Amino acid sequence: MRNIFTLLSLLITGVLLAQAPTDWIHLSSDQGYNGVATEQAYRYLKGKTANTVVVAIIDSGVDIEHEDLKNNIWVNKGEIPENGIDDDGNGYIDDINGWNFIGGPKGNVNHDTYEVTRLYKKLKYKYEDANESQLSKTQLIEYKNFKKYEEEVLSKREKAITSLNNIKDSEKRVLSAISALEKALDGRDLNENLDSLDLSDPEVDMAVQMVKRAQADGAQIPTVENLRTEVLDQFVGAKDHYSGQKDFSYNPDFDPRPLIGDDYSNGNEMYYGNNDVEGPDALHGTHVAGIVAAERGNDLGMDGIADHVEIMSIRTVPNGDERDKDVANAIRYAVDNGASIINMSFGKGFSWDKEIVDAAVKHATKNDVLLIHAAGNSAQNNDTTDNFPNDTYSKGGLFKPKYSKNWIEVGALSYKKGEDLSATFSNYGAENVDIFAPGVAVYSTLPDNQYRPLQGTSMAAPVVAGVAALLRSYYPSLSATQVKDLLLSSSVKLNETVKVPGTDDKMPFSKLSVSGGTVNAFKAVSSAATVKGKSKKYKKKMKNKVNVTRA
Repeated sequence: MRNIFTLLSLLITGVLLAQAPTDWIHLSSDQGYNGVATEQAYRYLKGKTANTVVVAIIDSGVDIEHEDLKNNIWVNKGEIPENGIDDDGNGYIDDINGWNFIGGPKGNVNHDTYEVTRLYKKLKYKYEDANESQLSKTQLIEYKNFKKYEEEVLSKREKAITSLNNIKDSEKRVLSAISALEKALDGRDLNENLDSLDLSDPEVDMAVQMVKRAQADGAQIPTVENLRTEVLDQFVGAKDHYSGQKDFSYNPDFDPRPLIGDDYSNGNEMYYGNNDVEGPDALHGTHVAGIVAAERGNDLGMDGIADHVEIMSIRTVPNGDERDKDVANAIRYAVDNGASIINMSFGKGFSWDKEIVDAAVKHATKNDVLLIHAAGNSAQNNDTTDNFPNDTYSKGGLFKPKYSKNWIEVGALSYKKGEDLSATFSNYGAENVDIFAPGVAVYSTLPDNQYRPLQGTSMAAPVVAGVAALLRSYYPSLSATQVKDLLLSSSVKLNETVKVPGTDDKMPFSKLSVSGGTVNAFKAVSSAATVKGKSKKYKKKMKNKVNVTRA
């Protein structure tokens, strides 16, 4: 029964997310929510001039024709659409709205393996039958890493297979119980007759308990058919998840890279891919883009945070782990083609070639571009557990590590208050997570003109990116480092004791991040007015900007 209730809790997640106002991320504490006070910020900015800021979304792809995004999509003015010529000479043909580093002449990558699977496969031929006693010191280090990779890949794949079989069995039992409930009601209203049903039938009893448990958690289930539809949707998602882990994520024999046609062994190769910036599954990237840049005030769906922003879509993240080569090239593409802010709502526990990503991060830092990264959804302490990419360079200084001063790591905040303030899934870290932002029940754009709430640090990062875009558009002389400092120093310090994500332990919220607070647009923009900008590229950037004034 416990497994059934676990599945039910997954079922009602989407329903419960809807209990928060769809615009809660824009609200302020005096409105009952720890949002970013967006409207208050715009009232403060009224009458001030603004410059359009380009925000690169390195993600799964963006639906650039979405009704709420199409007017805010970056257009490469140096490129003539679909003429098959690299008009602007940047190395990418027909890159009108960005680039796709996980596509090629043969199509687009959808699924890919996890990085740990690729590392396991890389070393398998060397160490699968190795005699540990005969290895050199250098080989022994590699061998121990191989055994760690092997244990994770094989155990996780076996767990996925077991979970998939269990879910299929549970699906049959749950759907049978729902059918028994429907028969027992015999056309009568579900909620009015729930307490009067004969529970001697174990299946009816199970279904009634499921409904009551969902109702106790705040879910609304008006009819049996609603219950069945939601259950089926969740089971499909769960089966897809574990099937993907079995067939792709932890399958060392799976390799989609031939679709791209690059020389994967050459980490310095840059010019590959195609110009399909949406790809086969743009749900995640489209949701992220909407949080930053959904058109404001158009009476459609929802409002993004920034009003003078263009989204550059750089497709890099498959259903699986992104590859370091692609991430490095995506960062470089964004920097070299005019992005001021890069949002990276992805991450992994292992890295294939951290140095090439570090080089790209240094390139962004040198060129005054702000990098914003999601802290991850493993409820882990990033101070003690690896999470890639990150701001710390693998090659440090003589006495201490070197890191990018333009990097912001973002944890997720819930719409709830008190001990449930931090999202239960969010990674945290007093040294390696900079700030928290709304990341639960975040309502935003989905492909095909759809909208839905989702949750994750993937949603929290673009909230910060949106506020950063406000600062860089209305205060263009601010350097990326100054924007980071302003976001952290103006964050709202929430003096509450909260559950440490993933546990029942308690800790002051202020100890979960460097800033000890959550991002606030109003405080950030009002603080920015008192700061003298230090951006060396300000005058050069201003030549290519169009000034506008808020009415």
